[in-house]
Amino acid sequence: MTVGIIGGGQLGRMMALAGYPLGLDFLFLDPSRDAPAGKVAPVVHAQFTDPKVLKWLSQHSQVLTFDWENISVEALRKHAAGARRARICPPVPALATAQDRVAEKRLFERLGIPTTRWRAVGSRTQLERAAREIGLPGVLKTRRMGYDGKGQARIGSHEDLERAWQSLGSVPLIYEEWVPFECEVSIIGARSTRGETVFYPLNGNVHADGILRVTRAPYGAARWHRSAIDYLTRCLEHFRYAGVLNIEFFVRQGRLVANEMAPRVHNSGHWTIEGSATSQFENHLRAILGLPLGSTRPTGHSAMINLIGEMPAREALLGVPGLHLHDYGKQPRPGRKLGHCTLVEPSAAQRDRLARRLLAQVAPGVRLP
Repeated sequence: MTVGIIGGGQLGRMMALAGYPLGLDFLFLDPSRDAPAGKVAPVVHAQFTDPKVLKWLSQHSQVLTFDWENISVEALRKHAAGARRARICPPVPALATAQDRVAEKRLFERLGIPTTRWRAVGSRTQLERAAREIGLPGVLKTRRMGYDGKGQARIGSHEDLERAWQSLGSVPLIYEEWVPFECEVSIIGARSTRGETVFYPLNGNVHADGILRVTRAPYGAARWHRSAIDYLTRCLEHFRYAGVLNIEFFVRQGRLVANEMAPRVHNSGHWTIEGSATSQFENHLRAILGLPLGSTRPTGHSAMINLIGEMPAREALLGVPGLHLHDYGKQPRPGRKLGHCTLVEPSAAQRDRLARRLLAQVAPGVRLP
């Protein structure tokens, strides 16, 4: 079977590496000539919206999936309407919802999932009204195309309103309350085309400058894990989902508050490659192909550290006992995810001790709570 993947980044690359042992083949669509997936599978270089290329990819694949959410929903909808086309997983409505922060918030509210207070903003007047109704501090975000801290501004005073509007006001926006959270967590689960579901242990995430730097798993109180599974299940069933889905939460006074969802394999689940019986990448493929899902049992206590902007010396990393290195083969650039490394230890205390030591080496400014 051949899986067509729209997007040839590191997530797609890791999907292919997980699928080859299952006897799967892969084709990628990506406009970049140096897409990371090109090192492991054929890549068709064209725009994501090219109908002829989408049709060709579909004709040569049993199923189409994607490795990031900022792709054209309209192009996928037109493609799906054609005869004898490969099915698209995860479902396009889930992708469309995740692309629009307002639609995402409305979904959470409809499904009874606690989320931040918010207002849609389309004018300077609406921004002032939102700040009055919700209060300060707050966060102004673009409704679309925001990731890794891009497209948002924190507003702590009325003077900040004008600066934020001048910076972001050319596109539709959303104003959200600022949540004084104790920590950030995420839950990853998979649902197959046959309706089977599995869930991974809760992830504890640390961000810096809007970019995920560290994930630890398993993490947090059992009641957090139960609540997260409940909320994720509601989303999976709502969309009749197929594939991996992630929801990120703030923890505030011991309660989960949903921030956003991602209808794809997720950075906070990279630890599952070495730290779980079945990785998120393999389970995504199993799910969209209707195969039995694999066990999500953790093999220990894992820490995943993103390598951002510049790759540390390979020798220094590989000299750490038990460290697993993943180099995506990307060119260095400030704020760019170039790779990650994972530690899997027998106890949370040992994991955290080694993770802090490694962070001091590769990201001195990042601290574990």
